[in-house]
Amino acid sequence: MATSTEVLQTKTEDLLIGALLRVPAQAIQRRLIRELNAAGFDELRLPHMAVLQFPGPDGARPGTIAERAGMSKQAINQLLTSLEGYGYLVRSDGEGSARVVRSTERGHAAFWKMLDILRDIEEDWRTELGPKRFAELKALLFAVWDSPLAR
Repeated sequence: MATSTEVLQTKTEDLLIGALLRVPAQAIQRRLIRELNAAGFDELRLPHMAVLQFPGPDGARPGTIAERAGMSKQAINQLLTSLEGYGYLVRSDGEGSARVVRSTERGHAAFWKMLDILRDIEEDWRTELGPKRFAELKALLFAVWDSPLAR
């Protein structure tokens, strides 16, 4: 059995796709939180990204948000309670007895700031990889996104 040090010394082509996708995703989330905090949204933490991730919580039911995040409804409800307490969202009655999550003005402001940060991240990646390779990366990721592989 290989040790973690030996795994880290593995050639790039031998790394598994899970790690190759997870590590950049985690770096993006850390940068989002760091820059959101610096912009005055200082209550937000990494676990909140489960709720705030694309396409965002606005208009969704808590169960839908839980499913999207791959978390239990109880865990998502704890995060929703936290974000509600910080003034980012409210839960209100929707159709029938279902609760619906709505972003507040502060929640919308955080969402728009996240988009700005993500555009900056894309520009940094475009600079690092070069425009052609970055476009290829996005095209390949979209092909996976839009395929049965992502279901």
